[in-house]
Amino acid sequence: MDRYDSEGVSTAAPVFSPLGPRRWIFGALALALAAFAVLAPPLATPQAFRTLADTRSLLGIPNFADVLSNLPLLLVGLWGLHASRFGGWPWRVTFLMVALTGPCSAYYHLAPDDARLMWDRLPISMAFMALLSAVLAERIGARVGVRLLVPLVLAGAASVLYWRWSVLQGAENILPYAAVQFGGMAAIVLAVLLFPARYTRGGDFFAAFGLYALAKLAEGLDAEIYGLGHLVSGHTLKHLLAACAVAWLVRMLYLRQPK
Repeated sequence: MDRYDSEGVSTAAPVFSPLGPRRWIFGALALALAAFAVLAPPLATPQAFRTLADTRSLLGIPNFADVLSNLPLLLVGLWGLHASRFGGWPWRVTFLMVALTGPCSAYYHLAPDDARLMWDRLPISMAFMALLSAVLAERIGARVGVRLLVPLVLAGAASVLYWRWSVLQGAENILPYAAVQFGGMAAIVLAVLLFPARYTRGGDFFAAFGLYALAKLAEGLDAEIYGLGHLVSGHTLKHLLAACAVAWLVRMLYLRQPK
């Protein structure tokens, strides 16, 4: 891994060539996502995502499986913090937010409601934005990524706070949060495709996102998966698959080499 200076900027010599047109494509995506979040008609969270299938209690813990399955997120987040100890701030913030997602999501699943769901979604949104910052730092320029870290993370948090405000106003709108999560993933994939890599193992991003896509699919099929024998719910699998996706990124940091 490269070493970074006190501002979180890589000390390695820059290897980027002029990529003006590609940056315009990337900027157009950002503007399109922002316009979508602001101009599209409000959308409430689908009911399927509000009703959790596995409500079994164990050891006095309600919704035991959905609560306990957040432990891997905490552990893989802490593992990622160790992996990024010589990395820049974007990676550190990414894994810190992943680690916080574990207890915050467990807190929500102990007694699911919209107030607690806000605390579940906050670290998730900030993790996606910090990961985007990390990719921009490595693909476009270290200073660009680091300087965008705080604005991006704040934008992620703002999308969740806006969602909570819209719920309290009786006009729920999940679109800005969705734009942060799915738009963030799209932006990362686009950056990986358009801009040159400073490290090997760039394909690991696609493997991680493939695992996360499976996690979201399992979440949408929560009750259907639980109905197959009542062993595990789709939402529990979502937590485990999401932890696997993050673990794949941690593994990438350990194995990759500078080009």
